[in-house]
Amino acid sequence: MTSNAGKRGPDSAFEGAEGKPVKLADFKGKPVLVNLWATWCVPCVREMPALDTLAARTGGRLTVLTINEGLEKRARIDDFWKAKGFKALKLYVDKNNGLMLALKESGLPISVIYDKDGKEVARIQGPIEWAGPQAKALLAKAGV
Repeated sequence: MTSNAGKRGPDSAFEGAEGKPVKLADFKGKPVLVNLWATWCVPCVREMPALDTLAARTGGRLTVLTINEGLEKRARIDDFWKAKGFKALKLYVDKNNGLMLALKESGLPISVIYDKDGKEVARIQGPIEWAGPQAKALLAKAGV
């Protein structure tokens, strides 16, 4: 786990749930968990149900952004999403890898927790058990 605690999130735009451009700053006001993933990434796919559960469990106190990184065709991503049937997550796509590049990361999954002011609290490289004590402690630092 690495952290750039206190730094603001990148200003890179990505495709929102409705297909319109959004930025991390658009979600300020409550803590945000950004998870960068891809359909071909086995640890990413295994982690998604736990993120869906976390998003449902926090009941709006935490915004969970699952952002697909990569050059995959949108139809493939949409098919994957529909097949999984996530209940609480919305699909976001960063087809140019702008966030991953801005965060200076190269592997997936990557999760970054931001506080309500958009400042980084923690960065996790690789999957994490989102119902476990480590995740709960990191989310508590962000006010969740």
